[in-house]
Amino acid sequence: MCGIVGAVSASNIVPLLVEGLKRLEYRGYDSCGVAVHQGGGLRRARSTARVAELQAQVAADGIAAGTGIAHTRWATHGEPAVRNAHPHFSAGPGAAAAGAEAPGLVALVHNGIIENHDELRAELSARGYVFTSQTDTEVIAHLVHHHYQGDLLEAVQQALPRLRGAYAIAVFCRDEPQRVVGARQGSPLVLGVGTGERAGEHFLASDPMALAGVTDQIVYLDEGDVVDLQIGKRWISAPDGAGRFRPVERPVRTVQAHSGAAELGPYRHYMQKEIFEQPKAVADTLDGVHEVSPELFGDGAWRVFKAVDRVLILACGTSSYAGLAARQWIESIAGLPASVEIASEYRYRDSVPDPRTLVVTISQSGETADTLAALKHARALGMPHTLTVCNVATSAMVRECALNFVTRAGPEIGVASTKAFTTQLVGLYLLALALAQVRGRLTREQEAAELRDLRHLPMALQAVLALEPQVIAWSEEFARKDHALFLGRGLHYPIALEGALKLKEISYIHAEAYPAGELKHGPLALVTSAMPVVTVAPNDALLEKLKSNMQEVRARGGELYVFADADTHIDSGPGLRVIRLPEHYGALSPLLHVVPLQLLAYHTACARGTDVDKPRNLAKSVTVE
Repeated sequence: MCGIVGAVSASNIVPLLVEGLKRLEYRGYDSCGVAVHQGGGLRRARSTARVAELQAQVAADGIAAGTGIAHTRWATHGEPAVRNAHPHFSAGPGAAAAGAEAPGLVALVHNGIIENHDELRAELSARGYVFTSQTDTEVIAHLVHHHYQGDLLEAVQQALPRLRGAYAIAVFCRDEPQRVVGARQGSPLVLGVGTGERAGEHFLASDPMALAGVTDQIVYLDEGDVVDLQIGKRWISAPDGAGRFRPVERPVRTVQAHSGAAELGPYRHYMQKEIFEQPKAVADTLDGVHEVSPELFGDGAWRVFKAVDRVLILACGTSSYAGLAARQWIESIAGLPASVEIASEYRYRDSVPDPRTLVVTISQSGETADTLAALKHARALGMPHTLTVCNVATSAMVRECALNFVTRAGPEIGVASTKAFTTQLVGLYLLALALAQVRGRLTREQEAAELRDLRHLPMALQAVLALEPQVIAWSEEFARKDHALFLGRGLHYPIALEGALKLKEISYIHAEAYPAGELKHGPLALVTSAMPVVTVAPNDALLEKLKSNMQEVRARGGELYVFADADTHIDSGPGLRVIRLPEHYGALSPLLHVVPLQLLAYHTACARGTDVDKPRNLAKSVTVE
């Protein structure tokens, strides 16, 4: 959530900052802004419109400089308004009252949440600092100003111990041109090192993608790091536990940030593009998987898998639904008991730890704050065996876990996750197979059959995508609805959950999912002809039970929209619409059935005219609690 870009250069870096914001806008789009050191002072432009409008504003105002910071915001503290937009200035005690643009000494941008901001605000107000926003971020700017005695690095290092919560910050000072200081604790921040024509330049960003095409030389800052950037120079320091900071070295890595991923090509939205990228994403994720082996998850995985006798899955949102599917795979294929916990709840309740548990985290970004905190909590309880399924090889989640499976979905720009979800399912299915192999529950013949099915998935997904015209026809009806129910059974209940989430995320239609057998225990009271009931109907062992649940809906005048396998013998009729998937795919069927649900949500949102890629109140990569 939120995006940071900063730079120190001898040439104008404003176009670079704005371009970086465009690449990060999916992480927060309630407001945006840029601040630079220009004409001996600080200048800024801020907007509650999109980055494209900010770009025009910057050009009209003639903002250009070699030192600057920029930010795109997902609102936490304070409404989306210009006064709450970053960057924030601090002009010192007694500065002009709210609404006036006082000359700034310090400019700062921030991702994260400062939990003790009320306490600090009261303290700084008593010292004469005037607050012009509702944000927790302005507290940091004033605190850095309070400690400033001519050295920005020292001021930041003195301010940081006062902060409780999560942050990534970038800050610069009017009195120290060509210098930017950054710091991180609980929120991601990377340092970019200029090369070639940009040798000597340095950059900050919350995601390397912001620097695509600028530099591929990236330093991932560790928790607690503070970085001091100047032209031709950089220093990184970290707290030593005794209230001081010591110099540290962090490796420079070559990172391909996939700048082309930000190009829409022939698609109308990134979400549509990413739905149609799923066959390739799954194929790429399976590339190099020639056999089922624990070593797919890292060195020493066989020993860990042999040592565990249960699995605990920690995740949030869409990833938690992947976890619910994985629970059934792990129990049915590997014979291990498995449980799924919502990460944001797990660490705040009393649980019973078991050191023989494999703790599995699932995250698209690998920076999800709640999941990282839950992982650390599980370890603190005495569960050392950890594994993550994640889409970013350089993420905090991968670094924190002993084992990992990195999916290869590529950058996912649309806020509503699609290809990340299906590739997570692939990684989790492989995990279930590997656990089964270690426990002697997977024969050579079974392994060969499973690998054949996995390799056929991209082709099967392509066939499902060909159903788009039929789904579009349904979406025109859904666009006129205000509520919907989604039903599934067994492995496909998590897919129903995901379908409902997608619909409400981007179309703003209220949607809920239930195990179909629970329909008569309450939700049936909602069923009328105005309430569409979407049903996931694969040809599995629960099909006849599901047909009975569908009859309960029809008997109450409900309208059924059924995604069925070709051989389920469910035919369209009054109150019953059917789209047939090309084939039944056994245990891997959830990967196919989720695709038409994604398409239904997407085309319904298009028909309703919502902002598909940037749904209201949401953002990608949830790095705050």
